[in-house]
Amino acid sequence: MGIGIIIASHGKFAEGIHQSGSMIFGEQEKVQVVTFMPNEGPDDLYGHFNNAIAQFDADDEILVLADLWSGSPFNQASRVAGENPDRKMAIITGLNLPMLIQAYTERLMDAGAGVEQVAANIIKESKDGIKALPENLNPVEKAATTEKVANTLQGAIPAGTVIGDGKLKINLARIDTRLLHGQVATAWTPASKADRIIVASDEVAQDDLRKQLIKQAAPGGVKANVVPISKLIEASKDPRFGNTHALILFQTPQDALRAVEGGVKIEELNVGSMAHSTGKTMVNNVLSMDKDDVATFEKLRDLGVTFDVRKVPNDSKKNLFELIQKANIK
Repeated sequence: MGIGIIIASHGKFAEGIHQSGSMIFGEQEKVQVVTFMPNEGPDDLYGHFNNAIAQFDADDEILVLADLWSGSPFNQASRVAGENPDRKMAIITGLNLPMLIQAYTERLMDAGAGVEQVAANIIKESKDGIKALPENLNPVEKAATTEKVANTLQGAIPAGTVIGDGKLKINLARIDTRLLHGQVATAWTPASKADRIIVASDEVAQDDLRKQLIKQAAPGGVKANVVPISKLIEASKDPRFGNTHALILFQTPQDALRAVEGGVKIEELNVGSMAHSTGKTMVNNVLSMDKDDVATFEKLRDLGVTFDVRKVPNDSKKNLFELIQKANIK
């Protein structure tokens, strides 16, 4: 048993948001798109829903993400649900991209969760995905959430204090030229179960604008910090971060090597994105390297680091050095 997702809308909005979701989260199984076009009637839409459901397994529960409450897609989905009382279905309206991403995330995080539990989580997260800039346009929360002092990189806890087992947990370390962006915020962060994103870059740590943009891009409930490599090395040895579960983002393999050589314990490195520039060779559609990059990966390998080449969690893992060999980098 699993959960089949139907994305439904007036016009081709559902097709577009499905494509956007695939760009961010990767291609997903058990997802169907239902569109209601101007030349169609309610019975046509009813047939589209039944055809979509027929693509799922007989014991799959059904989640419908529709555009408008009381709109035709919602009404026909409700009709289908009423005619199939033995099949668990949940319908959520107000379709937006955070909603779809959260639906994918819920399935990834808990394959055994029921559709009603998943729907409840989606409603909360998709509402939280509606934000404005400047920030004073956002409604003021009634009660501010108190952040645990254990999860700060500002030294609010006295030096020498041991929190938990006194060891920073690195749930995921990733190389990504773009650092914190949609795929990282909405796919890798929940997949890694990190409660702290640390961007480790000397270059970005000196750029106030980029730092601010990165902090604003952090997903709800997760704090983002931008620090130089030396600060990451210090934090990895600081017992005050024993309860911190971190997702570490590096711009380059060279930055990752500096961190490992400085004592940051990284067992596996996710190689997600390395932008193309003059003198570099395309290794696949998102990775571009030169001889220095290859030598850096070899040093990391010799230090005991393994590599996970994936753009998004749903991708299959690739062998880094097989890709490098095929690319024949000179």
